[in-house]
Amino acid sequence: MTSAGTLIAELAAALPDDAVVDDRDRLATYRNDQAVGVPAGEPAVAVFPRTTAEVSAVLAAAHARQVPVVPRGAGSGLSGGANAVDGCIVLCLERMRDIVEVNVDDGYAVVEPGVVNQELREHVRGHGLWYAPDPASKDWCTIGGNVNTNAGGLCCVKYGVTREAVLGLEVVLADGRVTRIGRRTVKGVAGYDLTALMVGSEGTLGVVTQARLRLRPLPAPPTTVVATFADVPAAGRAVMRIMATATPSLLELMDRTTLRAVESFQPMGLDTSAAALLIAQSDLPGGGAHHEADAILAACAAEGAVEGYRSEDEEQADLLLGARRLAIPALEQMGAWLLDDVAVPRSRLAAAIERIEEVSAASGLVIGTFGHAGDGNLHPTIIYPHGDAAAQERAFGAFDDILDIALRLGGTVTGEHGVGLLKRRALGEELDPVARSMHDAIKTALDPTGILNPGKALPPR
Repeated sequence: MTSAGTLIAELAAALPDDAVVDDRDRLATYRNDQAVGVPAGEPAVAVFPRTTAEVSAVLAAAHARQVPVVPRGAGSGLSGGANAVDGCIVLCLERMRDIVEVNVDDGYAVVEPGVVNQELREHVRGHGLWYAPDPASKDWCTIGGNVNTNAGGLCCVKYGVTREAVLGLEVVLADGRVTRIGRRTVKGVAGYDLTALMVGSEGTLGVVTQARLRLRPLPAPPTTVVATFADVPAAGRAVMRIMATATPSLLELMDRTTLRAVESFQPMGLDTSAAALLIAQSDLPGGGAHHEADAILAACAAEGAVEGYRSEDEEQADLLLGARRLAIPALEQMGAWLLDDVAVPRSRLAAAIERIEEVSAASGLVIGTFGHAGDGNLHPTIIYPHGDAAAQERAFGAFDDILDIALRLGGTVTGEHGVGLLKRRALGEELDPVARSMHDAIKTALDPTGILNPGKALPPR
């Protein structure tokens, strides 16, 4: 029996009958996530554990044989973080789907990694509670993937990214040992913050098998504000003024290219002559949402907004937000696409958008920019013709140019999608030599043989 065959036999002995897959055709569907233009290897086997003990058995076997392990959730990532490497075990956590506990009194839920984000939100709504992180892929992405990439979403401007919602974790380490880190309390500062270290580590330090997540009271129905601007700097100044005077639960921006794409995709009467559109929401209770929305409108008017609107009821609020929800599908229908994810200080937001427009002109490619203006997180989306290799090469050049723009403006190369394979070079540029050595030291301490998601989330050595 080959070494791969011996490994597969050992895994089959430790797991249920249907939990080990080595069929080539089925394995092909677990080779990669949604990232474009990054390599994916040929896995030896995929496993589908249902319990922490089974995950532990898989990692213990892999550790003993020094076989790489690539953890995988729903495969909805956009950075290649779940892409297989040759000869690896793809550790699929999609069958670990229990919502173990909802503790109303202490305001948390305990869930397994395969639970879909939106399913959790709907489940806790039945208890009068709310899980805040809301990535755009919330209808199909899983909590395990959200934790591993420190996922964000529209609500981040007020409620923070996934890290702010994680109280504790159950984690299986590279050698199969199981640990429970974090707390049940609202406060706790004992020891190093190992939970925060694991969140966003992209499966390179351990495999999350349970997460204890902070829940909040259900927010009030939101009031939505929409304002258009004749130039991008005015929109940028409006963002800073809004954030200095209000706490919106959502503050989004769309540039002219995105506006025109949305209006062409689904006519909504948008002003396609505008250089930028801001969409904000307030979810304050009582009459507070209307009052805060009026303050946001006033901030926009003070910075020269051409037009501004405020919703009067929940239906109108949802309608006004509709344009932002259509940004990705509208741009996707224009051709092949490459979605970037950078963040800059809010004061540099307008400068970032203007420089991205210069990249668009220089490359001859359409780039539609939209994103979470309230926290400076932009998603420039590069469009190029399907099947055009030269255009794709220019698109990746533009992608790298945008990463460099973010760094030059004092920002970061990823706001919420993670590093994966796609941004390792750029991460190396963002971290100074000492920070790079700290990353290497942590990886070596927790995964000394380097089997966990090798080649991901760390700068090249």
